[in-house]
Amino acid sequence: MSGFPGLRDEKVALRPFTADDITPAYLGWLNDPETTRFSNQRFRTHSEASAADYLAGFDGSPNLFLSIRDAADDTAIGTMSAYRAAHHGLADIGIMVGERSRWGGGYGQSAWNLLSEWLLANGTRKLTGGTLAANLGMVRIFERSGMHLEATRKDHEIVEGAPMDILLYARFAA
Repeated sequence: MSGFPGLRDEKVALRPFTADDITPAYLGWLNDPETTRFSNQRFRTHSEASAADYLAGFDGSPNLFLSIRDAADDTAIGTMSAYRAAHHGLADIGIMVGERSRWGGGYGQSAWNLLSEWLLANGTRKLTGGTLAANLGMVRIFERSGMHLEATRKDHEIVEGAPMDILLYARFAA
């Protein structure tokens, strides 16, 4: 994750996720059925070891794994990832605001905008992201950040016993 400078606005700060960020609160987010309701993380049980293995997978790669912090008090409130394919100028972004007390407060939007703008200003020509159709908060983040619906995978995953579409969004550099 070298080369990532850390980013900040009035709401959030983004910095590389480190082993010190593997806390009981973080593991609680990953193992919370409501937090992971629209993520395939819901099918796994996470431990300190599995989180450390995931973090280690970023070593020596162009990909980013970031801690989202509340800018006011530096409290960890979530994570972001950016899987980058430099040869194609692509970055696929993911986000989890795990701290439920911050849901609906604009923290996810601020974090998404910060990372998106930084990636687009630093060699990324196309950003992508996807979500289940029922994840209306994520759809709003995509649309408010200037992304457009690129494709729909009809009835692609089963959520709570019912087939659900996956919506794939994209944004190109200006």
